[in-house]
Amino acid sequence: MSDQLPHDDANENDVTVRYWAAARAAAGVAEETVSALTLAELLDEIGRRHRDRDRFDDVISICSILVGETPVGAKDPAQVPLPRGVNVEFLPPFAGG
Repeated sequence: MSDQLPHDDANENDVTVRYWAAARAAAGVAEETVSALTLAELLDEIGRRHRDRDRFDDVISICSILVGETPVGAKDPAQVPLPRGVNVEFLPPFAGG
Protein backbone atom coordinates (compact mmCIF):
# COMPACT_ATOMS: atom_id res chain seq x y z
CA MET A 1 0.00 0.00 0.00
CA SER A 2 1.44 3.35 -1.04
CA ASP A 3 1.33 6.56 0.98
CA GLN A 4 1.26 8.55 -2.24
CA LEU A 5 -1.80 9.48 -4.28
CA PRO A 6 -1.60 8.63 -7.97
CA HIS A 7 -0.84 11.43 -10.37
CA ASP A 8 -0.72 11.95 -14.11
CA ASP A 9 2.44 12.20 -16.18
CA ALA A 10 5.03 14.60 -14.81
CA ASN A 11 4.04 18.22 -15.29
CA GLU A 12 6.44 21.12 -15.54
CA ASN A 13 4.84 22.68 -12.44
CA ASP A 14 4.97 19.58 -10.22
CA VAL A 15 6.01 20.00 -6.61
CA THR A 16 6.14 17.43 -3.81
CA VAL A 17 3.87 18.03 -0.82
CA ARG A 18 4.90 16.36 2.44
CA TYR A 19 2.61 16.08 5.43
CA TRP A 20 3.95 15.52 8.95
CA ALA A 21 2.32 14.14 12.13
CA ALA A 22 -1.33 15.26 12.43
CA ALA A 23 -1.26 16.67 8.89
CA ARG A 24 -0.31 13.23 7.59
CA ALA A 25 -3.16 11.65 9.55
CA ALA A 26 -5.61 14.28 8.27
CA ALA A 27 -4.50 13.86 4.64
CA GLY A 28 -4.28 10.08 4.79
CA VAL A 29 -0.99 10.19 2.87
CA ALA A 30 2.60 11.11 3.72
CA GLU A 31 3.26 12.89 0.44
CA GLU A 32 1.77 13.63 -2.93
CA THR A 33 2.63 15.42 -6.14
CA VAL A 34 0.72 18.59 -7.03
CA SER A 35 0.96 20.82 -10.07
CA ALA A 36 0.96 24.46 -8.89
CA LEU A 37 2.78 27.70 -9.64
CA THR A 38 2.00 29.38 -6.31
CA LEU A 39 1.27 28.30 -2.76
CA ALA A 40 -2.31 29.58 -3.20
CA GLU A 41 -2.82 27.20 -6.14
CA LEU A 42 -1.34 24.35 -4.13
CA LEU A 43 -3.60 25.06 -1.13
CA ASP A 44 -6.66 25.11 -3.43
CA GLU A 45 -5.67 21.81 -5.02
CA ILE A 46 -4.94 19.91 -1.81
CA GLY A 47 -8.16 21.29 -0.31
CA ARG A 48 -10.03 19.92 -3.32
CA ARG A 49 -8.27 16.54 -3.16
CA HIS A 50 -8.95 16.09 0.53
CA ARG A 51 -12.33 17.79 0.88
CA ASP A 52 -13.91 14.58 2.13
CA ARG A 53 -11.34 14.05 4.89
CA ASP A 54 -12.45 15.05 8.38
CA ARG A 55 -10.22 17.71 9.95
CA PHE A 56 -8.01 18.23 6.87
CA ASP A 57 -8.76 21.95 6.46
CA ASP A 58 -8.58 22.56 10.21
CA VAL A 59 -5.19 20.85 10.57
CA ILE A 60 -3.68 22.44 7.45
CA SER A 61 -4.81 25.89 8.61
CA ILE A 62 -2.62 25.67 11.74
CA CYS A 63 0.44 24.17 10.08
CA SER A 64 3.73 25.90 9.55
CA ILE A 65 4.59 25.70 5.86
CA LEU A 66 8.05 25.40 4.39
CA VAL A 67 8.76 25.92 0.70
CA GLY A 68 12.09 24.23 0.27
CA GLU A 69 13.84 25.20 3.48
CA THR A 70 12.17 28.62 3.72
CA PRO A 71 9.31 29.20 6.18
CA VAL A 72 6.31 30.90 4.57
CA GLY A 73 5.15 32.64 7.74
CA ALA A 74 2.42 35.23 7.21
CA LYS A 75 3.15 35.79 3.50
CA ASP A 76 0.21 35.93 1.10
CA PRO A 77 0.06 32.43 -0.47
CA ALA A 78 -0.66 34.01 -3.87
CA GLN A 79 2.71 35.78 -3.62
CA VAL A 80 4.70 32.62 -2.80
CA PRO A 81 6.05 31.09 -6.03
CA LEU A 82 6.70 27.36 -6.19
CA PRO A 83 9.77 26.45 -8.24
CA ARG A 84 9.48 23.23 -10.20
CA GLY A 85 10.39 20.20 -8.11
CA VAL A 86 10.41 22.03 -4.75
CA ASN A 87 9.24 20.28 -1.59
CA VAL A 88 6.41 21.93 0.34
CA GLU A 89 6.19 20.73 3.94
CA PHE A 90 3.17 21.00 6.25
CA LEU A 91 4.22 20.84 9.91
CA PRO A 92 1.53 21.00 12.58
CA PRO A 93 2.40 22.46 15.97
CA PHE A 94 4.35 20.03 18.13
CA ALA A 95 4.14 19.71 21.91
CA GLY A 96 7.25 19.56 24.01
CA GLY A 97 10.44 21.50 24.21
